[in-house]
Amino acid sequence: MPGQLRIIRGIAAIVLVAGAAAGFAVAWRPQIAAMAPPRPDTFHPDIVKRGRDLAAIGNCNTCHTVQGGGNYAGGLPVPTPFGTIFSSNITPDAETGIGSWPEEAFVRAMRSGVSRDGRHLYPTFPYDHFTNVSDADDRALYAFLMTRQPVHASPPANQLTFPLNYRPLIAGWKLLYLRSGDVPSDAAKGAEWNRGAYLVEGLAHCGACHTPRNALGAERVKARFAGGDVDNWHAYALNDTSLAPVRWTADALYAYLRHGWQADHGTARGPMAEVVGNLATVADGDVRAIAVYMADVSGVPTPDRKSPTDAVAQTAATDATQANATGAAIYAAACASCHEGGRALPYGGVDLALSTAIAGPDPRNLLNIVLSGVGAVAGERSPIMPGFAASIDDAQLVALTNYLRARFGKRPAWSDLDKAVRDARAVQATSLAARGATADSSQRGKP
Repeated sequence: MPGQLRIIRGIAAIVLVAGAAAGFAVAWRPQIAAMAPPRPDTFHPDIVKRGRDLAAIGNCNTCHTVQGGGNYAGGLPVPTPFGTIFSSNITPDAETGIGSWPEEAFVRAMRSGVSRDGRHLYPTFPYDHFTNVSDADDRALYAFLMTRQPVHASPPANQLTFPLNYRPLIAGWKLLYLRSGDVPSDAAKGAEWNRGAYLVEGLAHCGACHTPRNALGAERVKARFAGGDVDNWHAYALNDTSLAPVRWTADALYAYLRHGWQADHGTARGPMAEVVGNLATVADGDVRAIAVYMADVSGVPTPDRKSPTDAVAQTAATDATQANATGAAIYAAACASCHEGGRALPYGGVDLALSTAIAGPDPRNLLNIVLSGVGAVAGERSPIMPGFAASIDDAQLVALTNYLRARFGKRPAWSDLDKAVRDARAVQATSLAARGATADSSQRGKP
């Protein structure tokens, strides 16, 4: 028996050592030697311009620029179920940015989620999509970023719970979920569709917001584009589970992405407004390709969802008013003059019977819009709506929301709406406080 026990212990020790060695082999990545920041004039202007367009498609500035901070200097808090992660500085500053990164290190970060010094990057940086970006596009992005203004700024430390603050664990996540070559290709669908597939599944990373995630924060591959959550907004389903009263078409998607609004679908708000703002600088061909591919994901419109006439039945205004006189009165006083005034978009309000915010599975988007409104876009003729946060209390907001849901959505009331209202109000207050703090700090030292 003692001999057998020694053998068992020996085998166990070998297994533990082998497991530790395997874990180290999986998690360890070598450093890539630092270099002096390249001079901007070493990059061809055409490559830099292409990189600028790609950065806009990737929405890079939105995640890597904090309000009041330098462009691409990082520091934006990204809330996750596991804690808060702050975006990194991707300006060519040698100490706090990526100025000392050779192109090889940048490509490794895009493809494998590993920084120049060998640290695993958290997948809030969506390298699970960026692994599909081509060599030429990575090169152009690198050229663009290396010609930005260097900003010396370090983001705050991430606020993650143990053991998720231990970066080598991310290597295990990558073994489970990081795949390359996931871009669909179909010659029969044409060059435009294939270009859209490359952009959507790669740099544009649309699924990062519009796909639900599992308990480990990875996209649920069997529920692609079935809707997700981002920054207290619901990113609507874009596949055949979409609850949009009118099915998206390629033309409608193109207009929405190009102009930020579309008559049958309303105005881009929240994180989507930032996406549309970036796409405004992108070539028509790429925006059209994204629309063509996503319309195919959504599916061919069924006979009952081809147009507002076919898709939207007459509203049951009388029944809704009788059931909710308070909500009806608020709607008549504050909303009807725009939404039933007969003016075409973008100057009149969207037909609320076409609103996915009202028909959708989650009240957050509707609450956010009512509280914050739709701000004017500087230099553009665009939709505008006042926010009602200061003029409506929580009980009135619940009544109005229930009325809109019953009359225009023709769906049962959302559950736990009171809590959703309190949460939306708290998020708005936090956002206003943050903007105020930024404005205060920007005035310090000024006469």
